Amino acid sequence: MTSAPTKNKKTTQWNAADYAANSAVQQSWARELIAKLNLRGDEHILDVGCGDGKVTAELARAVPHGSVTGVDASPQMIKFARKTFPAKKFSNLKFQIMDAREIQPSRFEGRGAGLTPSPRPSGERAGVRGSELETKRLLSPARSSFGGGAGEGSYKFDLIFSNAALHWVDDHPAFLRGAAVCLRPSGRLVVSCGGKGNAQDVFVAVRGVMRLKRWRAFFRKLEAAYYFHSPAEYEKWLPRFGFQTQSVQLVPKDVTYPGRDGLAAWLRTTWLPYIHRVPEELREEFITAVVDRFVARHPLDAAGRIHVRMVRLEIDAQKM
Repeated sequence: MTSAPTKNKKTTQWNAADYAANSAVQQSWARELIAKLNLRGDEHILDVGCGDGKVTAELARAVPHGSVTGVDASPQMIKFARKTFPAKKFSNLKFQIMDAREIQPSRFEGRGAGLTPSPRPSGERAGVRGSELETKRLLSPARSSFGGGAGEGSYKFDLIFSNAALHWVDDHPAFLRGAAVCLRPSGRLVVSCGGKGNAQDVFVAVRGVMRLKRWRAFFRKLEAAYYFHSPAEYEKWLPRFGFQTQSVQLVPKDVTYPGRDGLAAWLRTTWLPYIHRVPEELREEFITAVVDRFVARHPLDAAGRIHVRMVRLEIDAQKM
């Protein structure tokens, strides 16, 4: 629900339990999206960058006569999701390891599909971050045909959904290419992720600390960690891959955290490309320095909350 593969060579090791405990904001955004879907209850849905599985399970409850497949590039997240939402209790829900840049119909086939991570280098998680269910339980034959030829893929989804994940992906056109192949004709693509200008005030604080003599050596040759795009880029990409744009927009969000500890928990949980650059024994000191710098310019409000200005890129498109 928040991450994905990046160009970074070092693999990000996610703490799934920590993320699950500190992702209320992401879950609230997902619920806003789900409320707008107007689901009938029999759709077959792919959740890209499913993370800890909480949102994927909510989707599964909303489609009791359909099915939901959650995919993520992080083995830690998928392991956590399977344990938290076991197939015995959630018969229409499946989790699978897959990279968001490499979703293909054929990869969803077979009992053991997706049990091993993609061989492509990954910064883990928001890809499409195994299978306890039979393939036939995921998609009905009427909706899953790719033409019926031997060896052809057999997965077609009614909806591809992604929340708070694709800003971790370095190649959005690759994701769109795969999404177009996996959607049935007239299928829907609904995405919300970090957009251009997202969390800019936090980046200012992080970069200010990174430049200090105590920390700068840990951040040499730092590659991009997040990929925040504009509507103009998606308006160019969507038609290229056979999508008709319904809506593409940047949506500002005022996100609050319960004081300094709340901001620190969010940094600790999701800013891993920066936090993990620092030796483990110094990470809390680094996080505290970032919080200090942020609060110096953006003080707590009267209720003791910290406000962070975020920007979501929201996409609603239909496969032509």
